[in-house]
Amino acid sequence: MFLVPYGRRSKALSQRPQSIFDIDNMFDNFFNDSFMPALFTGDTQLKVDIKENEKEYIVEADLPGINKEEINVELNNDRLTIAVERKEEVNEEKENYIRRERRSGSYCRSFMVENVKQDDIVAKFENGVLSLSLPKKEAEVKKTSKIEIE
Repeated sequence: MFLVPYGRRSKALSQRPQSIFDIDNMFDNFFNDSFMPALFTGDTQLKVDIKENEKEYIVEADLPGINKEEINVELNNDRLTIAVERKEEVNEEKENYIRRERRSGSYCRSFMVENVKQDDIVAKFENGVLSLSLPKKEAEVKKTSKIEIE
């Protein structure tokens, strides 16, 4: 018997006969369960909201379960990059057994943001949400000149 969240399986999979001896399916269900952190299940897409107003860009990235030290934010040639690299090791020793597991993974997202005052960027990380305020530079007035055709 398998415990699978309701509505999780596609119709094609649910029509296939299930067996308690289907080991491949059991491992697929375990490692794709919603309780596993997204970092370790292949869902490596950062969830990011970007807002713009007259003065600034506001970027908010959801990073649940991540520590501030694991986050790297860079602005290089108008490209904002948010990267997370995580390494986790669990050691558990009791009188009859020893368990040691290692996991690692990374996220990375890049966005083009033009006309940003790089020295005035403010970054905060609170309750699993990275918030960036990217103040805009003063808009440059582009010169236009009429070109005469001979």
